[in-house]
Amino acid sequence: MSKFSLKGRVAIITGGGRGCGFAFAQGLAEAGADVALFDVIDPDPSALAQLSAANNVTARAYRVDVTSLASLERGFAAAAADYDNRLDVFVACAGVNRNVEFLDTDEAEFDRLFGVNCKGLYFSAKLAARAMIANGTTCGSIIFVASIASHIAVRSQRSTAYCGTKGAVRAMVAPIAAELNKYGIRVNSISPGYVRTEMTAPFPDLLEGWKDEIMNGRVAEPDDIKGACVFLASDASRYCQGSDILVDGGVTKW
Repeated sequence: MSKFSLKGRVAIITGGGRGCGFAFAQGLAEAGADVALFDVIDPDPSALAQLSAANNVTARAYRVDVTSLASLERGFAAAAADYDNRLDVFVACAGVNRNVEFLDTDEAEFDRLFGVNCKGLYFSAKLAARAMIANGTTCGSIIFVASIASHIAVRSQRSTAYCGTKGAVRAMVAPIAAELNKYGIRVNSISPGYVRTEMTAPFPDLLEGWKDEIMNGRVAEPDDIKGACVFLASDASRYCQGSDILVDGGVTKW
């Protein structure tokens, strides 16, 4: 459908080197967008090449640390040079988690989580918005990746600080959307549920236990959540502003 097409558009995805971030990049590329992947790790070279070749789009990776404003500025400058100053879609997906109880959480762990999940998201989105305003895009879309952890107390995983970061992410969406609305930029978020990624792989017992918490009885694969990103990036969601989409297999309703 033409409303879901992203042909001719450019997207930047933080945390795009693997997991959900790479899945979002795949979905956007499949819809026709050229993609730039920001991450502190490099994606698999063959997977990146396949992403480009299979969809006839340009796909490049950049080593970017979202906790460093200087690193972000270098990444945006490099992408602007490579993509002729075009930017239409920005997906803030970079994130980290720690499975540690509230009473055992130390300051360093807390600062690390908020540095990546909140500060990194906030300032990367700010740079993306400035780039969109400067290039005059008429289809600007900023997508924050929140979590079911911003909606519920996650029963099976002790991650209070992580829940706090994702609550902050979701709380930012509406006020940022309100400020950027005058520039024609839409700002929305996605709240994925339990997803099998490199972040969750170290917890096989949790992955198995999560099945009982999910209405449809299975843990999501990254491929299961990319459609929501394509929707929010495309003209099909042009009336969505300041919204959050739950993609959780029914966890929060179960």
